Amino acid sequence: MSWTRRGFIASTLAFSAKPSFAETTVVRTPGYPWVVTLPNAPSGVALTFDDGPHPDHTPRLLDILGNEGVKATFFLIGRSVAAYPQIARQIVEQGHEVGNHTWNHPFLAEMPFASVLSEIDRTNRIIEDTTGKSPHVFRPPYGSFTGRQSARLAVERGMTTVFWSVDPHDWRRPGPDEVARRILQMARPGSIILTHDIHWGTVAAMPATIAGLRARNLATTLVSPTLA
Repeated sequence: MSWTRRGFIASTLAFSAKPSFAETTVVRTPGYPWVVTLPNAPSGVALTFDDGPHPDHTPRLLDILGNEGVKATFFLIGRSVAAYPQIARQIVEQGHEVGNHTWNHPFLAEMPFASVLSEIDRTNRIIEDTTGKSPHVFRPPYGSFTGRQSARLAVERGMTTVFWSVDPHDWRRPGPDEVARRILQMARPGSIILTHDIHWGTVAAMPATIAGLRARNLATTLVSPTLA
């Protein structure tokens, strides 16, 4: 992880590097309610998808997940929910979890907290109005969020900040085979896997990723049920 004088900013783990923290250990600095791994899923991993919904890639991903019987957590961009409400509804109708990923995908760590809440509240409203579900989990874009911000979000909105322990750098678009290889190389019991359903290669990597996780007896789970 990396730390700044303002607090925590989640590191983007190099796919070739071994994480510097135990992947099955939840980071709970007093007063800072965030998670990096799943607290109560000893044999599970969470597939999480950021930045959607995408008009083409997300429906294809939903077909793959449905065919495989896998549930995932989608951290949605508010403006994209407004643009593609039918896809956001489809995510919920198929039993997946929806989380908040802000309205405009800004760097939050240096923003006034009132502006942070505006981004989060606006996104919560559009997700709830569109899908009937109110998000309980939040992922800051770029992992840019301080400990103080996460603590205030928990107190003022009852939301848990969710980071990740596996990052295949799929945003670099290395290709489906490499995305799957990187995920499987790093995944451990309790891992939270960061991916983005706005990239074709990520979606195309999912069949091999799911098969590989199953071969290692790693069951997929949603994030929120593990927080109880």
